Amino acid sequence: MQQLTAHARSFEARCAERGEEFHRLGAGQSPQALFITCSDSRVVPSLITGAAPGDLFELRTAGNIVPEYRPEHPAGEAATIEYAVRVLGVEHIVVCGHSHCGAVGALVRGEDLTGVPAVRGWLESAAGELSRGAGADATDPLTPELADAVQQHALAQAERLRAYPCVAEGLAAGRLSLDVWFYEVHTGAVRRHQPQTGRFQPL
Repeated sequence: MQQLTAHARSFEARCAERGEEFHRLGAGQSPQALFITCSDSRVVPSLITGAAPGDLFELRTAGNIVPEYRPEHPAGEAATIEYAVRVLGVEHIVVCGHSHCGAVGALVRGEDLTGVPAVRGWLESAAGELSRGAGADATDPLTPELADAVQQHALAQAERLRAYPCVAEGLAAGRLSLDVWFYEVHTGAVRRHQPQTGRFQPL
């Protein structure tokens, strides 16, 4: 933590060297994309994409889960998506799953999550989707079985997004695109789902 604190302490001085850039940020934001990914500390959207401050509007959740659209039960995730699309006018949405995903692995392996009931309840909302994608042997995070489960899970979240009225309207009007990515933590490789082939291929 000391290293993080020291960096934050000197951040203002470094920003002063880029004064004009940060001054523009103070006037408002106009991000290019909404980037939805896992809370995993190894997944850093700006590092993966090279995004500068103001380029990405981020939504990070355990397991990059997108909850079902239920306007009668307001949720921070739904509010973030709606704000990005309707207020900020993002033109792109990326749902990014990743290798070594603890959330997906826990569900695929049927781990006992009784000690973390909030986590269990959150992940169980995706359990049915995950059951389609995984093979029996997913104890090793590098196995094809777990990679396939993560990819199918990310695709399922994208389908949930399509049910959000703001997303459905944007897609239908052609002013919004929706991509699904898979990031390999151990190699840095990024693959994008190609609807034409149904496979994840290099960007």
